[in-house]
Amino acid sequence: MALVLGEAGIGKSSLLQAFAAPLKGEFFVLQGACEDLSTPRVLGPLRDFAPALGADVVSTIDNAASPDILMPMLLGHLAAQPRPVLVMCEDLHWADQATLDLLKYLARRIADQHIMLLASARNDELPPDHAFWRWAGDLPPASTQRLDLPPLSPDAVATLARDTDCDPCELYRVTGGNPFFLSELLTDCSRDPGHLPASVRDAVWARTSRLEAEVRTVLELVSVSPVALEERLLETLLGDDGHDVIDASVDSGLLQRASPGLLSFRHELARQAVLSGLRPGATRALHKRLCKALTEQAPAHARIELARLVHHATGAQDAHMVLQLAPRAARQAARLGAHRQAAAHLASALQFVDAVGWTGEAAQLYEDWAYEAGLLRIDERLIEARQKAIALWQSVERPDKVGLNLRWLARTHWYRGEAKEAERYGLEAIRTLEQLPNSKELAMAYSMRSQHQLLQDHPASAIEWGRLALELATALDDHDTRVHALTNIGSAKLFLGDDSGQQDLAEGLQCALEQHLHEHAARIYSNWVEFSVVFKQFALAERLLAEGLAYHCEHELDAWVHYLTGWQAQLHLDKGEFAQAAALARQVLALPDLSLVMRLPALTVLGRTLSRQGGQDAVRCLQEALQWARATGESQRLLPVLLALTEAAWQVQDLESCRRWLGEIGQFDLSGVNAWDLAEVGAWRRRVAVAARPDGEQAAAAPPPRAAEAAGNGQAACDNWLALGLPFEAALALLDLPGDAAAQAMPKAVALLEQIGAAPAAALARQRARACGAQAQLPKSRRGPYAAAREHPSGLTRREAQVLELLLDGLSNLEIAQRLCRSERTVEHHVSTLLGKLGATTRLDLLRRSPAPLHKI
Repeated sequence: MALVLGEAGIGKSSLLQAFAAPLKGEFFVLQGACEDLSTPRVLGPLRDFAPALGADVVSTIDNAASPDILMPMLLGHLAAQPRPVLVMCEDLHWADQATLDLLKYLARRIADQHIMLLASARNDELPPDHAFWRWAGDLPPASTQRLDLPPLSPDAVATLARDTDCDPCELYRVTGGNPFFLSELLTDCSRDPGHLPASVRDAVWARTSRLEAEVRTVLELVSVSPVALEERLLETLLGDDGHDVIDASVDSGLLQRASPGLLSFRHELARQAVLSGLRPGATRALHKRLCKALTEQAPAHARIELARLVHHATGAQDAHMVLQLAPRAARQAARLGAHRQAAAHLASALQFVDAVGWTGEAAQLYEDWAYEAGLLRIDERLIEARQKAIALWQSVERPDKVGLNLRWLARTHWYRGEAKEAERYGLEAIRTLEQLPNSKELAMAYSMRSQHQLLQDHPASAIEWGRLALELATALDDHDTRVHALTNIGSAKLFLGDDSGQQDLAEGLQCALEQHLHEHAARIYSNWVEFSVVFKQFALAERLLAEGLAYHCEHELDAWVHYLTGWQAQLHLDKGEFAQAAALARQVLALPDLSLVMRLPALTVLGRTLSRQGGQDAVRCLQEALQWARATGESQRLLPVLLALTEAAWQVQDLESCRRWLGEIGQFDLSGVNAWDLAEVGAWRRRVAVAARPDGEQAAAAPPPRAAEAAGNGQAACDNWLALGLPFEAALALLDLPGDAAAQAMPKAVALLEQIGAAPAAALARQRARACGAQAQLPKSRRGPYAAAREHPSGLTRREAQVLELLLDGLSNLEIAQRLCRSERTVEHHVSTLLGKLGATTRLDLLRRSPAPLHKI
């Protein structure tokens, strides 16, 4: 895939067209584009070239088939072409989410096909958190070429202005080398020597001011339509002389026949310049004319897209038409997976709903918008929409709808870490729905209550509510709630130490996969991975992570990919793989619109990793995590942070802080905490001489390594920890040994800690060895890896990372040596080291195993 980026008017479209023109005989070329609609067309580029692929593709799009059907179908059509295929998609900065998802799906699957994707986008108008950048970051790096188009140089501008009376220095100053700005100014300069507009807008206005009124009318009509307008439609609006006026507008150089029968501006910036010169009243009138023409005067066979009608109805301020069309357009977009566009359509409708006083319709709009917007981000607007929907449904006496929105309101508050509000609204939803006949909504409300109990460390209550939900869901043949309840029950059992919970999760996963319940399957993978990491079953964790990440990627469940990535970071931390843990945690924290549910664990993992390495930002990360955790008021969120702070303080022997953090833990109800976390609390209390509460930890109930620690058998605990794969904990168990036993154990503790780069704890072990008189038996101090190697997810030095990048670009050893100004023998040494660090046997295997950039791990 090739991605051409640049500012507006830089020449992206010209480059794409110049590239494609000589290939049209040899290649099967498909062209499509995105437009600047108020809400983007769903799958706009695909709609443009779908007729060339066949009636079945057009029909599949028109019927709003799900992505699971449409995406493989399109890939199959492209792969079946007898000629190489070039798919061109322009202006992806205006793309809907469904288009981005489709292109990402194709980009990940065409490496071995005779298919090339060529796309363009503006890079000067998109904020850092725009969906386009997340999409671009998910493209496969090995098969994606990014081309950033620079502006023209001063010499190039002077060359273009050579045959005009324009001052090339002033031209470059005003345009910055932008080809479109330059071409417009040069044209104006040629017609009116000596006059140099101050901006492109003025240049376009100067050109339009010299046109006949009828031609300006055409320009204005075309300017309010971000998509190309049908000439037949314009002729109807313009009257008898319509065809001649259209020809004159094309002759002006501002408009073009984009394809037979369609009229558009030659440059998007010119359209925007004309549009910006219209008064609000004139703009509304033009939208109204086009909206009426599209609905009443368009040819009967022309299929008018809903998004286009909504755009013009919104521009015309036609409340009734927007309220009629926008919900339909939203449903169509949602079916295709374009939830951002669905939310935008519904937001357009909500602008007008209060003016018409349709209570029931308004309630449904708020409810639908809250659902679609909630798939994108959680904020105050979502809560306000749910509350408005509840109030409106109450006014029309729809308790079933009230209960539904109360349940979703509870879920929204939970995502924000507001446990009390989540509890209150969840119970209120149950009370409301229990007044009605049994329903799927009531079953899901029970299951949601079960989930909240699970997340608040009340597993026994979670099982009770889950079984109530499961019984009702089974009676109602409700697969959705059944899987949700099985997930809660199985997870609660596992965290209580009941291994039969794995059977519940396996049953739920099988049902979710059979019923294509993608989100439920993702939740099961996530809960199962969490259990396996917390309970130190690392082989199971690695298997489930591999399966889960593959499943989430296959079904484009990006949010769940990021959630599993957080647990992957925790797994690396436990295994002493600090560079990988920190890289993955930072990857999660770099995500925009990150919910507290994802931010807090990632911050905790990063802070704990840095504290074990002796990193300067460790305390800052953990203090920030503590601030977030305290805002929730939930012990389940506070406990991991306080344990991490205790460990960090202990590593610098700040025992007063250790006791303060443990004292705060002592205020919690730990009755529902799992055995591993509970035993860790006990271990830290023993290390810093803090007495346990009367209902404190019992060594007999602790997992084997913690039980051995409590019994004073540090060597057995160390062996247990190493068998489980936790070297840091193994070394700490040796540090707990007293007297002569410590003297014998310190060399092993130092070796374990220095091998994984745990510098602060290693320093403590060396200090303990000196105090025991065992300094002579210690291994020599290790300098440790270079900083770049510590930070790289695979432990590569900066030079090794450079060599790997050039290998990925296909360069030979000799070419790499010339590029880096090194001998070929030195490069061969680097390649050999890379093979070892990445576990590869050949250069080809090395390319397969090479790590993705940090944002793609």
